Amino acid sequence: MFAEAFDAVCAGLDEHLNGSVAAVVRGEGLPDWVGAGLVDETVWAQAGLFAVEVALFRLLESWGIAPQVVAGHSIGELAAAYVAGVWSLEDACAVVAARGRLMQELPSGGAMVAVEATEEQVAEAIQDRALVGIAAVNGPRAVVISGAEAEVEAVAEELAQAGARTRRLRVSHAFHSPLMEPMLERFAEVVSAVGYQTPQLAMVSALTGQPVTSEVTDPAYWVSHVREAVRFADAVSALRESGVRTFVEIGPDGVLSGMGPQIRTTSEAGDAGEPGNGEVWLPVLRRGRDEVRALFTAVAKVHVRGLAVDWEQIFTRTGARRVDLPTYAFQRQRYWLNAVSASRVEHLGLESSGHPLLGAAVELPATGGLVLTGQLSLSAQPWLADHVVAGRVVVPGAALLEMAVRAGDEAECGRIEELLIETPLTLPERGGVRVQVTVEGPDEAGRREFGVYAQAEDASGGEWTRHATGVVAPADMGVDEVVVGDGELAVWPPVGAVEVDLADFYGGLGRRGLVYGPVFRGTQAAWRRG
Repeated sequence: MFAEAFDAVCAGLDEHLNGSVAAVVRGEGLPDWVGAGLVDETVWAQAGLFAVEVALFRLLESWGIAPQVVAGHSIGELAAAYVAGVWSLEDACAVVAARGRLMQELPSGGAMVAVEATEEQVAEAIQDRALVGIAAVNGPRAVVISGAEAEVEAVAEELAQAGARTRRLRVSHAFHSPLMEPMLERFAEVVSAVGYQTPQLAMVSALTGQPVTSEVTDPAYWVSHVREAVRFADAVSALRESGVRTFVEIGPDGVLSGMGPQIRTTSEAGDAGEPGNGEVWLPVLRRGRDEVRALFTAVAKVHVRGLAVDWEQIFTRTGARRVDLPTYAFQRQRYWLNAVSASRVEHLGLESSGHPLLGAAVELPATGGLVLTGQLSLSAQPWLADHVVAGRVVVPGAALLEMAVRAGDEAECGRIEELLIETPLTLPERGGVRVQVTVEGPDEAGRREFGVYAQAEDASGGEWTRHATGVVAPADMGVDEVVVGDGELAVWPPVGAVEVDLADFYGGLGRRGLVYGPVFRGTQAAWRRG
């Protein structure tokens, strides 16, 4: 069903574009560097997103997963409008193709910057700048500004000096800004020439942040949609008010599923996105993850929410068949061998380290050094999955420090003098990595150098990567005394420091690629000064 719907949408788009959407998305018949460049161009990116989103919707629809309400972010709202019945496929393709093509034809340049500030703060900063606008309001303190590069950078600098974090986005044009105005008249001609129907599904607008019906049958709505801000935060609040608690994100990644749970009004604070409130965000696809696994994970979670899923249709033509379950209660008995025990380790000539990350230790008689070994994986240490950097599970620095501490204790060196992390230690989704902590023999003062190494579990005989080095020393070696007297740290928080609002603290980190799960959410308060 996905392929059938995708090909149908691409065929409709191709009639209005000079090329093949499917070929650009798949990189067919193009050198890798050409294909990668084309898919990032506005005209092809918007067409590709529309095709993929519609095809995913039709696939889920064929499996009995039918939404009660739809919404979308920017180009995603056009896909939502089409599946809700606002346009025919022919008209929807005409609108999408014209939107992307006319944007592509605008002069390149402009800039977009994500700002961690309130909408009110940003509106005040841009009020006297005609070529800058608010492009998106993605949360209480998540705003995107867009427009002429010099003015956008000036506003971003002003907000940064006021304490706001800023991040420039990689874009070809300044979308949802005054720089879009030269295309609006020509786009109005296109949207005025197509037919409209009142949505057959409930629809929430990210232009108004409210439920809409006949509003989306007015061509002027879609012209404003190009120029005005995406009010995603308001749309999410409206969806919650309408009773939505299961959000299924249909697109090539889970960006909105990361932002959505962080959007909370004052009345929703402490409820939305928190455990136990009954809300869940389910991305159908995730960047860098197996597509089939991501899709079926989302479908399974829809099913366990008690929502309808047509499993007969899902398994059609797969060879799967129903089997009878026993008529008695399962009588479970384990036969799997348990993890290697301490006695087993000792039988191998090693010593048990008694540590959850480093299972065994061995002394090197020739040098007086030590080697501690262990194995890390998401199955053995599932809590590590709560520490994600740029889409990869990264073993936190605190874990490397903990291993160094344990190695030092084994060597009767109770103090870490130095720890240098050289290379992040990442974990694969499946399998794990072998870890070794080596401790050299002592120097004349009793200090010992150590290193933390890792090797992929399936790379027997392969190279080891050194991830950290450092020095441990006996605990009784002299330590410089630190005295806090009448200086600026004599009181806490320091005089003049302002407490930071942590409502969107972890959400902001997540948007910058630092995704912390519940295990790593320990920050209770923070202050800023200067």
